[in-house]
Amino acid sequence: MTELKPHAAHWGAFTAEVNGGQLTAVRPFAKDSNPSALLASIPDAVHAPGRIDRPHVRRGWLNGDRRGGTFRGGEPFVPVDWDTAVALVAGEVARVRDDHGPASIFGGSYGWASAGRFHHARTQLHRLLAASGGYTGQLTNYSYAAGMTLMPHVAGTNDVITGPVVEWRDIVANARLMLCFGGLLLRNGQITSGGAGSHDMRLWIERASRAGVRLINISPVRGDMPDLPGVEWLAIRPGTDAALMFGLAHVLIEEGLADNGFLARATVGYEKLRAYVLGETGGIAKTAAWAAGETGIPAEAITQLARDCAANPTMLTAAWGIQRSEFGEQPFWMLAALAAMLGQIGRPGCGFGYGHGSMNGMGMARTDMASVNLPVLPNAANSWIPVARLTDMLEQPGGPYQYNGRDLTYPDTRLIWWAGGNPFHHHQDLNRLLRAWAKTETIIVSEPWWNSLARHADIVLPATTTLERDDIGSAARDRFIMAMKQAIPPYAQARNEYDYMGDIAEALGVRPRFTQQRDTNTWLRVMYDRARDGATRLGLVLPDFDAFWEAGHVEVPIPQTGTVPFAGLAADPPAEKLNTPSGKLELYSETIASFGYPDCPGHPVWFAPREYLGAELAQRFPIHLLSSQPSTRLHSQLDQGRVSLDSKIRGREPITLHPDDAAARGLAEGDIVRVFNNRGACLAGVRIGADQRPRVAVMSTGAWFDPLEPGVPGSLCVHGNPNVLTQDAGTSRLGQGPVAHSCLVQIERWNGELPPVKVHGQPEIAES
Repeated sequence: MTELKPHAAHWGAFTAEVNGGQLTAVRPFAKDSNPSALLASIPDAVHAPGRIDRPHVRRGWLNGDRRGGTFRGGEPFVPVDWDTAVALVAGEVARVRDDHGPASIFGGSYGWASAGRFHHARTQLHRLLAASGGYTGQLTNYSYAAGMTLMPHVAGTNDVITGPVVEWRDIVANARLMLCFGGLLLRNGQITSGGAGSHDMRLWIERASRAGVRLINISPVRGDMPDLPGVEWLAIRPGTDAALMFGLAHVLIEEGLADNGFLARATVGYEKLRAYVLGETGGIAKTAAWAAGETGIPAEAITQLARDCAANPTMLTAAWGIQRSEFGEQPFWMLAALAAMLGQIGRPGCGFGYGHGSMNGMGMARTDMASVNLPVLPNAANSWIPVARLTDMLEQPGGPYQYNGRDLTYPDTRLIWWAGGNPFHHHQDLNRLLRAWAKTETIIVSEPWWNSLARHADIVLPATTTLERDDIGSAARDRFIMAMKQAIPPYAQARNEYDYMGDIAEALGVRPRFTQQRDTNTWLRVMYDRARDGATRLGLVLPDFDAFWEAGHVEVPIPQTGTVPFAGLAADPPAEKLNTPSGKLELYSETIASFGYPDCPGHPVWFAPREYLGAELAQRFPIHLLSSQPSTRLHSQLDQGRVSLDSKIRGREPITLHPDDAAARGLAEGDIVRVFNNRGACLAGVRIGADQRPRVAVMSTGAWFDPLEPGVPGSLCVHGNPNVLTQDAGTSRLGQGPVAHSCLVQIERWNGELPPVKVHGQPEIAES
C-alpha cells in the first residue's frame, strides 16, 4: 500500500510516495509554479549504493596515525559499533579541548546540509561543540563573502545582497531597462536554502519581458538568461564586469548625464571616484574605448548603453557569482556607485541590488518574518576564520592574516569535525587542500554517503537523510513553512545527528545543555511556536502546531505593498540615515581607506586579474574556465541521482567549449579531454556550443572528487571536479572571499585508457 508523506528539500517541496519502506517516487508540491526536475533524483540518492551503513574508522588512525599523510583518502576503513564511535569522538574532543584549547577544534560544516531547520547538521554540531567548551567556526560564506563584508561599509546593510532587494513586481511595473551582470540564471532559481514551496523566478522574468522591460544579459554565456523577447546579450570577457561599469560611468560624466543632485545629497566620496574615472588620479581615463579593450564589448555599445540607462527607469543587478573572482569587491562596489550616478536609487523598480538571478525568492514580495530555526548557543572560544581561508588555516597554525580591518591569527587546528557540507566540493585548489588536510590529527565526518569528504576522514558517523526523520522546512525568502514528515525508516545503522550527538554530549557531561531536556517532537513545537509568536507580532495569524502538522504546510500571506530599498534615503537623506559613518551611500569609504589595503582602497578601482584572458598567463593556459553552479544537482548533492548521471559523458562531468576552441584541438562532441593547469587536472566530456565567448569553457561544480590515486595530492580527478583547477586565494584583505571564477586552463584530448569512476560506490572496507 502506498503512503504519502509531505516533505521538502532545498530544491522544492514535494510529497513522498512510500511502498514497503522504500521511497518509490516524489510528487511536486501542488502550489509550485515551476517544480524542479531535481526532485526525480531524490529516491536514487536515498537508496544509493554509496550509503554509509555503520560507523567506520580509518585503519591507520586506529593504529595510532594521527597525521594522515597521504593515507587519508587511500586507506581502508574499519567498521565499529556506535558505542565505540561515541567513545572515540568524545575522547578526541575532550583531549584536544583540554590539551590545546577549544579553538583547536574546527567545527567546519559550511554547506547547505538539510533543508530541515532542526536536523540541520551544522547547527546541531555547533550546539554540541559550544555546549562542550567552544570551537573555531567560519564567518561569511562561499556564495558572496566579498560582497557581504564590503556592503555594510558602503550601504550600511547586507539587505542589498540577502534581501529584501528591489521587488520583481516593482521592476515589472516601473523599470524599462534592467542590466543583469552575470545574467539571471534559471537553474539558480530552482534552489532555496531551507526549502521552497514555489519557484517563481522564471514567472517574473517572463512577466518583465511581456511588460516591455529591456533585459540585458551581461555575461560570457548567452544561456545565463532565458531566451525571451526583450533579452539582449553582451558577451563580456570573464572577470571584467568592473571595467564595463567604469566605462559606463565615464560616459555619464563626460556627457553630463550623471545625477549630480542625488550624488550630492545621498552619497559621499563622489568627487574622488569621479577623479579616478576621468584619469585625474590613477593616470588612466576609464573611457568606453578603454573598457572595450578589457571587456571585448565595442566602445559604441558601451556609450549607447550608458545613454540608455540615463534616459530610462533603470534597474542594475549583479549575480553573486561576479564577486567570486579576484578583487571581487570592486564590481559590487562599482555597481552601487553606477546606480548612484544614475540617481534612481529609492524609486520603485529601480536602483541596484544583488542576487536576483542567484537564488529562488530574491526579489519576491514577502513578509519580513523570521524563519523557523533552532536557537544557537554562544561559542565561548570566540574563534573563527573567513570561510574560504580553510587551507590557509591548516597550513599556517598561529600565522597572521588580515580581514576587514583586523589583524588576526590562525588557530592551531588539531581536530576537524565536519557535518552538513563537503569541502572537497566547495573549496578551491583541492590538491592544496589535500596536503593541508594531512596536518590535522583527527578528522570526524558526519555524512549519509561515502562521498569525497567521508573518504578523507578518520572517523565516519552515518547520518540519516531527511526522509528518515521529522523536521520543518522554512526559509526567509519563501512564503511557505513545510512539514517534513518521516517517510521511511533509517538506513541500516544510520542515526539522526541530534540523537548520536546527544550521546556524545552525555559522554562529555553536557547533555542537559545540548538537549535542554527536549526530544525531537518537543523541539519542533518550540521552534514553530517561536516563529508563530513572531508572526503574531507582525499581525499575522498562523495555525497552531497540530493544525500545521496535519495540513502539511502553512502559507504566509504576501503583503499588498512592498519594500522599496533606500526610499527614505532618496526622499530625505538627513532624516533617513543609513548605518554608515556618513549616514549616506559611501562611494568613498574613509573606513576602508584607513585599513591601508593595496588590494582594496577607499573607492572602487580597476585591478587587472592575475588570471583572465588579458593576462600574460593566458599564453600558456588560453581558456578561461567558469565553474558554474549545476542544473543537474545542488552543488554536490544528488550527484548520484539520475538527473546528474544522465547528464554525464561516459561518466564524466561535461565541459562546454566554443566551436572555435574545439576545432583548434580537433575535438568533437562526446570526446573525453584532460583539463589542466599548474594546480591540477581532471577529465571531462566535451559538449560544443556557440552560446558563449570563444576561449571560455563552462564546467559545473559538484562532480564528486575521485582521484585516480586516492590519497595522493596532484592525482588526476577522473570524474571531473573543476575545483582541482581553481585557485585558492582571497578576493582581497578586506573580504577574503573565494576567487573560483578567475581560472585559466588548457584542454587536450585524453588518449589513454578511461579510468572508472568509483566514488559513488563503497570505499575499501577492512576486517574489524
